[in-house]
Amino acid sequence: MSLLEVKDVTMQFGGLTAVTNFNLHINNDEIVGLIGPNGAGKTTCFNVITGEYIPSKGSVFFEKKDITKARSDQVTKLGIARTFQNIRLFKDLTVLENVLIANHLNVKSNLFTAIFKLPKYQKEERQMYEKSLDLLKELKLERFKNEKSSSLPYGLQRRLEIARALATQPKLLLLDEPAAGMNPQESIELMKLINEIKEKFNLTIFMIEHHMPVIMGVCKRILVLDHGLTIAEGTPKEIQTNPKVIEAYLGVETIA
Repeated sequence: MSLLEVKDVTMQFGGLTAVTNFNLHINNDEIVGLIGPNGAGKTTCFNVITGEYIPSKGSVFFEKKDITKARSDQVTKLGIARTFQNIRLFKDLTVLENVLIANHLNVKSNLFTAIFKLPKYQKEERQMYEKSLDLLKELKLERFKNEKSSSLPYGLQRRLEIARALATQPKLLLLDEPAAGMNPQESIELMKLINEIKEKFNLTIFMIEHHMPVIMGVCKRILVLDHGLTIAEGTPKEIQTNPKVIEAYLGVETIA
Protein backbone atom coordinates (compact mmCIF):
# COMPACT_ATOMS: atom_id res chain seq x y z
CA MET A 1 0.00 0.00 0.00
CA SER A 2 1.30 3.45 -0.93
CA LEU A 3 2.16 5.59 2.10
CA LEU A 4 3.67 8.65 0.40
CA GLU A 5 3.15 9.99 -3.11
CA VAL A 6 4.87 13.01 -4.59
CA LYS A 7 3.41 14.00 -7.95
CA ASP A 8 5.13 16.29 -10.48
CA VAL A 9 6.66 18.56 -7.82
CA THR A 10 8.63 21.56 -9.04
CA MET A 11 10.28 23.95 -6.57
CA GLN A 12 11.42 27.36 -7.74
CA PHE A 13 13.18 30.11 -5.80
CA GLY A 14 12.85 33.25 -7.90
CA GLY A 15 14.58 32.44 -11.18
CA LEU A 16 16.23 29.28 -9.81
CA THR A 17 14.54 25.91 -10.26
CA ALA A 18 15.82 23.57 -7.54
CA VAL A 19 13.63 20.56 -8.37
CA THR A 20 11.77 19.78 -11.61
CA ASN A 21 8.81 17.40 -11.96
CA PHE A 22 9.86 15.19 -9.04
CA ASN A 23 7.79 12.02 -8.65
CA LEU A 24 8.03 9.53 -5.82
CA HIS A 25 5.98 6.74 -4.29
CA ILE A 26 6.91 4.96 -1.10
CA ASN A 27 5.02 1.91 0.10
CA ASN A 28 4.55 0.82 3.68
CA ASP A 29 7.54 -1.01 5.17
CA GLU A 30 10.09 0.20 2.60
CA ILE A 31 13.50 1.81 3.02
CA VAL A 32 14.01 4.09 0.02
CA GLY A 33 17.11 6.16 -0.69
CA LEU A 34 17.70 9.46 -2.46
CA ILE A 35 21.18 10.28 -3.73
CA GLY A 36 22.85 12.79 -6.02
CA PRO A 37 25.74 15.25 -6.19
CA ASN A 38 25.81 18.31 -3.94
CA GLY A 39 23.17 20.83 -4.99
CA ALA A 40 21.06 18.21 -6.77
CA GLY A 41 17.89 19.20 -4.86
CA LYS A 42 17.68 16.33 -2.37
CA THR A 43 17.06 18.35 0.80
CA THR A 44 14.62 20.56 -1.13
CA CYS A 45 12.53 17.43 -1.76
CA PHE A 46 12.58 16.65 1.97
CA ASN A 47 11.56 20.23 2.77
CA VAL A 48 8.58 20.01 0.41
CA ILE A 49 7.43 16.69 1.90
CA THR A 50 7.69 17.96 5.49
CA GLY A 51 5.97 21.31 4.95
CA GLU A 52 9.03 23.52 5.07
CA TYR A 53 8.28 24.63 1.50
CA ILE A 54 5.07 24.79 -0.51
CA PRO A 55 5.97 23.58 -4.01
CA SER A 56 5.65 25.91 -6.99
CA LYS A 57 3.86 23.09 -8.79
CA GLY A 58 2.72 19.56 -7.98
CA SER A 59 1.22 17.74 -4.99
CA VAL A 60 2.22 15.64 -1.97
CA PHE A 61 -0.06 12.93 -0.56
CA PHE A 62 0.40 11.05 2.70
CA GLU A 63 -1.93 8.11 3.27
CA LYS A 64 -3.89 9.48 0.30
CA LYS A 65 -4.44 12.82 2.07
CA ASP A 66 -3.26 15.96 0.27
CA ILE A 67 -0.62 17.58 2.50
CA THR A 68 0.87 19.89 -0.13
CA LYS A 69 0.07 23.06 1.82
CA ALA A 70 0.19 21.62 5.34
CA ARG A 71 2.46 23.29 7.92
CA SER A 72 5.42 21.40 9.34
CA ASP A 73 3.72 20.83 12.70
CA GLN A 74 0.62 19.46 10.95
CA VAL A 75 2.76 17.13 8.84
CA THR A 76 4.50 15.84 11.97
CA LYS A 77 1.18 15.18 13.72
CA LEU A 78 0.03 13.19 10.71
CA GLY A 79 3.00 10.86 11.15
CA ILE A 80 6.04 12.17 9.25
CA ALA A 81 9.20 12.91 11.24
CA ARG A 82 12.66 13.90 10.07
CA THR A 83 16.25 14.52 11.03
CA PHE A 84 18.41 17.25 9.51
CA GLN A 85 21.64 17.41 7.56
CA ASN A 86 22.95 19.88 10.14
CA ILE A 87 22.07 18.52 13.58
CA ARG A 88 19.35 20.59 15.25
CA LEU A 89 19.37 19.53 18.88
CA PHE A 90 18.56 21.81 21.80
CA LYS A 91 22.20 22.08 22.80
CA ASP A 92 21.70 23.57 26.26
CA LEU A 93 19.16 20.91 27.25
CA THR A 94 19.94 17.41 28.45
CA VAL A 95 19.64 14.31 26.33
CA LEU A 96 16.44 13.35 28.16
CA GLU A 97 14.93 16.83 27.82
CA ASN A 98 15.49 16.77 24.05
CA VAL A 99 13.36 13.63 23.75
CA LEU A 100 10.76 14.84 26.28
CA ILE A 101 10.10 17.94 24.18
CA ALA A 102 9.25 15.81 21.15
CA ASN A 103 6.90 13.69 23.27
CA HIS A 104 4.77 16.77 23.96
CA LEU A 105 3.46 16.57 20.40
CA ASN A 106 1.05 13.84 21.48
CA VAL A 107 -0.11 15.40 24.74
CA LYS A 108 -3.90 15.56 24.96
CA SER A 109 -4.15 17.79 28.06
CA ASN A 110 -5.03 21.43 27.50
CA LEU A 111 -3.20 24.54 28.71
CA PHE A 112 -5.38 24.83 31.85
CA THR A 113 -4.62 21.30 33.09
CA ALA A 114 -0.91 21.82 32.34
CA ILE A 115 -0.61 25.17 34.17
CA PHE A 116 -2.33 23.88 37.30
CA LYS A 117 -0.70 20.44 37.14
CA LEU A 118 -4.05 18.64 37.32
CA PRO A 119 -4.06 14.83 37.65
CA LYS A 120 -4.71 14.24 33.93
CA TYR A 121 -1.60 16.23 32.97
CA GLN A 122 0.52 14.67 35.74
CA LYS A 123 -0.39 11.22 34.43
CA GLU A 124 0.57 12.20 30.88
CA GLU A 125 3.79 13.75 32.17
CA ARG A 126 4.77 10.46 33.84
CA GLN A 127 3.94 8.55 30.68
CA MET A 128 6.07 10.93 28.57
CA TYR A 129 8.98 10.51 30.98
CA GLU A 130 8.75 6.71 30.81
CA LYS A 131 8.44 6.70 27.00
CA SER A 132 11.45 9.00 26.70
CA LEU A 133 13.55 6.75 28.91
CA ASP A 134 12.47 3.71 26.89
CA LEU A 135 13.57 5.43 23.67
CA LEU A 136 16.95 6.30 25.16
CA LYS A 137 17.37 2.65 26.18
CA GLU A 138 16.46 1.46 22.68
CA LEU A 139 19.06 3.76 21.14
CA LYS A 140 21.70 3.05 23.81
CA LEU A 141 21.67 6.61 25.15
CA GLU A 142 20.23 6.05 28.62
CA ARG A 143 23.52 6.54 30.47
CA PHE A 144 23.84 10.01 28.94
CA LYS A 145 20.32 11.11 29.90
CA ASN A 146 21.44 13.89 32.26
CA GLU A 147 24.25 15.22 30.08
CA LYS A 148 23.85 18.22 27.80
CA SER A 149 23.26 17.12 24.23
CA SER A 150 26.14 19.32 23.04
CA SER A 151 28.58 17.28 25.14
CA LEU A 152 27.89 14.06 23.23
CA PRO A 153 30.27 12.78 20.52
CA TYR A 154 29.03 13.54 17.01
CA GLY A 155 27.82 10.01 16.30
CA LEU A 156 25.73 9.96 19.48
CA GLN A 157 24.23 13.37 18.65
CA ARG A 158 23.03 11.84 15.39
CA ARG A 159 21.54 8.95 17.35
CA LEU A 160 19.82 11.38 19.73
CA GLU A 161 18.30 13.26 16.83
CA ILE A 162 16.81 9.98 15.59
CA ALA A 163 15.47 9.27 19.10
CA ARG A 164 13.81 12.68 19.19
CA ALA A 165 12.18 12.05 15.81
CA LEU A 166 10.92 8.65 16.99
CA ALA A 167 9.33 10.31 20.04
CA THR A 168 6.74 11.90 17.74
CA GLN A 169 5.52 8.35 16.89
CA PRO A 170 5.97 8.61 13.11
CA LYS A 171 4.83 6.23 10.40
CA LEU A 172 7.37 7.66 7.95
CA LEU A 173 10.87 8.69 9.05
CA LEU A 174 13.00 10.94 6.83
CA LEU A 175 16.75 10.81 7.49
CA ASP A 176 18.85 13.58 5.95
CA GLU A 177 22.46 12.35 5.70
CA PRO A 178 22.46 10.40 8.99
CA ALA A 179 26.01 9.10 8.40
CA ALA A 180 27.52 12.57 7.85
CA GLY A 181 30.67 12.99 9.93
CA MET A 182 30.72 9.37 11.10
CA ASN A 183 33.75 7.12 11.02
CA PRO A 184 33.52 3.65 9.36
CA GLN A 185 32.62 1.85 12.60
CA GLU A 186 29.90 4.38 13.43
CA SER A 187 28.52 3.99 9.90
CA ILE A 188 28.27 0.21 10.34
CA GLU A 189 26.46 0.73 13.65
CA LEU A 190 24.11 3.22 11.97
CA MET A 191 23.14 0.68 9.29
CA LYS A 192 22.29 -1.81 12.02
CA LEU A 193 20.32 0.85 13.91
CA ILE A 194 18.25 1.83 10.85
CA ASN A 195 17.20 -1.77 10.28
CA GLU A 196 16.48 -2.27 13.98
CA ILE A 197 14.26 0.80 14.38
CA LYS A 198 12.42 -0.03 11.17
CA GLU A 199 11.37 -3.38 12.62
CA LYS A 200 10.93 -2.26 16.25
CA PHE A 201 8.81 0.80 15.47
CA ASN A 202 7.09 -0.52 12.31
CA LEU A 203 8.53 2.32 10.23
CA THR A 204 8.85 3.24 6.60
CA ILE A 205 12.09 5.13 5.94
CA PHE A 206 13.15 7.61 3.25
CA MET A 207 16.77 8.72 3.45
CA ILE A 208 19.33 10.98 1.81
CA GLU A 209 22.91 9.85 2.10
CA HIS A 210 26.29 10.58 0.48
CA HIS A 211 27.95 7.62 2.18
CA MET A 212 27.41 5.01 -0.54
CA PRO A 213 28.10 1.86 1.55
CA VAL A 214 25.37 2.96 3.98
CA ILE A 215 22.65 3.70 1.44
CA MET A 216 23.52 0.71 -0.73
CA GLY A 217 23.54 -1.48 2.37
CA VAL A 218 20.10 -0.59 3.76
CA CYS A 219 17.94 0.54 0.81
CA LYS A 220 16.13 -1.79 -1.56
CA ARG A 221 15.26 1.05 -3.96
CA ILE A 222 17.15 4.25 -4.74
CA LEU A 223 16.36 7.41 -6.70
CA VAL A 224 19.07 9.65 -8.14
CA LEU A 225 18.75 13.43 -8.60
CA ASP A 226 21.03 15.63 -10.67
CA HIS A 227 20.40 19.36 -11.06
CA GLY A 228 16.86 18.87 -9.77
CA LEU A 229 15.99 16.12 -12.25
CA THR A 230 15.46 12.43 -11.52
CA ILE A 231 17.96 10.62 -13.71
CA ALA A 232 17.61 7.06 -12.40
CA GLU A 233 15.62 4.78 -10.11
CA GLY A 234 16.25 1.16 -9.24
CA THR A 235 17.91 -1.37 -6.99
CA PRO A 236 21.36 -0.62 -5.56
CA LYS A 237 22.95 -2.87 -8.19
CA GLU A 238 21.10 -1.12 -11.02
CA ILE A 239 22.09 2.30 -9.70
CA GLN A 240 25.77 1.37 -9.32
CA THR A 241 25.99 0.36 -12.98
CA ASN A 242 23.78 3.09 -14.48
CA PRO A 243 25.82 5.23 -16.96
CA LYS A 244 23.84 8.39 -16.17
CA VAL A 245 24.57 8.01 -12.46
CA ILE A 246 28.26 7.38 -13.07
CA GLU A 247 28.41 10.45 -15.32
CA ALA A 248 26.64 12.62 -12.71
CA TYR A 249 29.14 11.64 -10.01
CA LEU A 250 32.35 11.33 -12.02
CA GLY A 251 31.87 13.50 -15.11
CA VAL A 252 32.08 12.67 -18.80
CA GLU A 253 35.83 13.25 -19.15
CA THR A 254 36.63 10.93 -16.25
CA ILE A 255 34.53 8.15 -17.77
CA ALA A 256 36.18 8.63 -21.16
